[in-house]
Amino acid sequence: MMNLIKKTLGRLFKTYPIPNPSNAEELRLNFKSRYHHFKLLLNANNRCLEEMAEMEQALKGDKTFGMSFVRTCCTAISVNVLTMINNMEHLAPDKYPDLGPRFDAIRTQLDHLLHPKARIQEERLVIPFDKINQEMANVVGGKMAKLGEIKNQLDINVPQGFVITATAYERFIHLNDLQDEIDTITQASGADDLKQLDIISAQIQQKIITAAMLDGLETAVHKNWDLLEQNVNRPLQLAIRSSALCEDSLESSFAGQYRSELNVDQENFAQVYKEVVASKYSVQAMTYRLNKGFRDEDIAMCIGCMEMIDAVAGGVIYTRNPVNADDDSVFINSAWGLPKLVVDGSDSFDLLAVSRKQPFTITRRDIGEKTIRYRCSHGDGIEKVPVPENDRTQPSIDDNTALELARISLAIEDYYTIPQDIEWALSQEGRLYILQCRPLQQKKRTAPAPDLPGLDKPLLSGGITASPGTATGPVYRATRDADILWFPENAILLVDQARPRWAPLLNRAAGIISEHGGFAGHLANVAREFSVPAIMNIQGAIETLEPGDVITMDADTCSVYKGEQPAILAKKQPARPSPMKQSTVFRLLEQACDLIVPLNLIDPDATGFRPGSCKTFHDITRFIHERSVHEMFNFGATNNFPEHSSKQLHYHVPLNWWILNLDDGFTKTMTGPYVRLNNIASHPMLAFWEGFILVPWDGPPPVDGRGLMSVMFRSTMNPSLVPGVRSKYADKNYFMISKHYCSLNSRLGYHFSTMEALVSGRAEEDYISFQFKGGAADYDRRLKRVHFIKEILETYDFTVTVREDTLTARMEGQGTEVLKTRLMILGYLSLHTRQIDMIMSNSRRVGFYREKIGNDIDEKIIKPHFNKEEEHHG
Repeated sequence: MMNLIKKTLGRLFKTYPIPNPSNAEELRLNFKSRYHHFKLLLNANNRCLEEMAEMEQALKGDKTFGMSFVRTCCTAISVNVLTMINNMEHLAPDKYPDLGPRFDAIRTQLDHLLHPKARIQEERLVIPFDKINQEMANVVGGKMAKLGEIKNQLDINVPQGFVITATAYERFIHLNDLQDEIDTITQASGADDLKQLDIISAQIQQKIITAAMLDGLETAVHKNWDLLEQNVNRPLQLAIRSSALCEDSLESSFAGQYRSELNVDQENFAQVYKEVVASKYSVQAMTYRLNKGFRDEDIAMCIGCMEMIDAVAGGVIYTRNPVNADDDSVFINSAWGLPKLVVDGSDSFDLLAVSRKQPFTITRRDIGEKTIRYRCSHGDGIEKVPVPENDRTQPSIDDNTALELARISLAIEDYYTIPQDIEWALSQEGRLYILQCRPLQQKKRTAPAPDLPGLDKPLLSGGITASPGTATGPVYRATRDADILWFPENAILLVDQARPRWAPLLNRAAGIISEHGGFAGHLANVAREFSVPAIMNIQGAIETLEPGDVITMDADTCSVYKGEQPAILAKKQPARPSPMKQSTVFRLLEQACDLIVPLNLIDPDATGFRPGSCKTFHDITRFIHERSVHEMFNFGATNNFPEHSSKQLHYHVPLNWWILNLDDGFTKTMTGPYVRLNNIASHPMLAFWEGFILVPWDGPPPVDGRGLMSVMFRSTMNPSLVPGVRSKYADKNYFMISKHYCSLNSRLGYHFSTMEALVSGRAEEDYISFQFKGGAADYDRRLKRVHFIKEILETYDFTVTVREDTLTARMEGQGTEVLKTRLMILGYLSLHTRQIDMIMSNSRRVGFYREKIGNDIDEKIIKPHFNKEEEHHG
């Protein structure tokens, strides 16, 4: 047994001679051409790895992205993988014919994933309200499906009307080839970049507004419009309201994100229809979809066309308290005229609370000073007019109307079994109508803070809690659309009116303070969806708060304090949701990553390391990279070409190191079989080598009996892992170098690693890539070793991922001195983590080596080079 052990371990450092090549100068041009294709291949591989890293970063869920990001990444990776295949064909013509079919199969799967076929089966372009129910949400949109259900099942007053279906929208888009144009604009301009959205939005909306109208749609609309007028025996103006798919759901209200046009006549219908469709691409709607992770193509814009109610009063009902789940009162928000004032948050209004127990009673009555109201114009559209002085402080509805609204709203809540957010209007004839209904999202109010001694008096107090919680940050006063572009991350948004136009900022805002508005407005709705603390209707905020000053806001108590107040911020806060992780776009990114990122082809010695085994694009890139290195490395020997044949490094280390000069990696032309270190001109190789020889290796760590038997078992099960067993790859540690580039494939003992680096002085192009796998011990110890190395590399700013017992590390965007020190670290680790897997179950020994390695790196690499790194950064 001991002889077998000695024989096995002794093979670790066994060397083999290499052939003595002959001159072949005529092959120089051939080699130059091959090197050109090899560089193109490496560049494509590097771009693939960068895109994969970006996709994996997005999967952490803290990045907001849309389908343009997913498509752009997938397209870039597909193009670069194909580039690698084409350049590999130049290096090894017809040698790997299965690469193309595997690429095509994976790309086809991606295409099916990213470009699904349309699935709407409905043929009708227009459907009357009388024919609509809840089950038709995918045809008429959730908003209109609910109205149809309320009208036809509960017999509650809903304005008469009809819906333009998702089928009409899809045909309109298809007729004008708009989807391809939209995809081109969003991908080319970067729709995930908020600073580009304004331009993208304008371009897309203009294309929709100027597009040709769908044949048959205008005819169908005018036919249904005429029928409505016949029912009432008079001309009718209609409200043209968005009813997009996915709108008005519990998690995604899209409150105020799309356009609705009120008091429209037949003559202007076609233009208004296109304007409402175009509002799907307003800045706020695109930002909302981006933040929520909706795919653009999943949201067809259906449109509800309903009789315009020229309301005496209108508003919004919440069947429970949206900011306090323990309060089951019915809250009625009411203003003079159309409900628009309430949902826009553009002025004060009335708030009545009604108990839900019979008999209904009004338990709270806050009458706001209502200075303006909206009414229908005598022609088309609506107008804003002042409220007469005598009516401004009068209730906009009487008690009987409030109690009837409570009864109607609770009937709707009972039907849907969850709290509801309901828009209503009171007609000139005294009839109540339901205009919209959506699930109400409730928030739990945080527990009141105990008395805080020493806390300064608040700068402001009062107003309404629109969304609970606390926040701190600098004040940013927003007054114009351009502020959406320049709003800083984690600032407090200060506005005069709580308009839906500010919704795009909610993913960046720490909190919201508005002088007007209430908890029933669209902005308040969206603030609750994103768990952004918000105080509305707090007077004097704009005069008191200075832009740039840091404040702390407590939305639960409607108080604002100067500076950062840790005691207030210590209150337990509801966690900010991560809408991306539950979104369609996020799931599609996960599925796309499954076809791109996993690496299954790891061990070049394995029988399954072949093109037919490639399951992902990463497998293809790994296979091509590995084989291209060998094609380049073997060229000189195969063609008896000494100038570009591999040279054995003449150095006093008991290992075989072979070097292929790709271009200017040697200080002079080397014709013999050996090269000395002083003939190496490659900056990245010299940095790696400096780390490799920096600290002498103490030899294998002391191995316990279990660790030793693990080595023997691995050797028995997989003889190709034993370096003494000749295989295609096991007998060489080889560099390919130029002055600024280095590629290393290494087998040290029972593990292998690859390292690639470009150190040219151009930080935007330079990088280090490192991969490590293998070991003599059992799987558990090998896994512990890669995590041991991962922890070390992350300490020194590498981006590291581990899949099973394979580690992949990367660094880019750094200066020359930083990259050289990190290459030294990799050189050091390549020697000093050899066979350390065999002691990974001994925590005391692991701690010893972790401390020793950390001290060596800090004292012998980082500190001596610290000043150089600082000078470079400076």
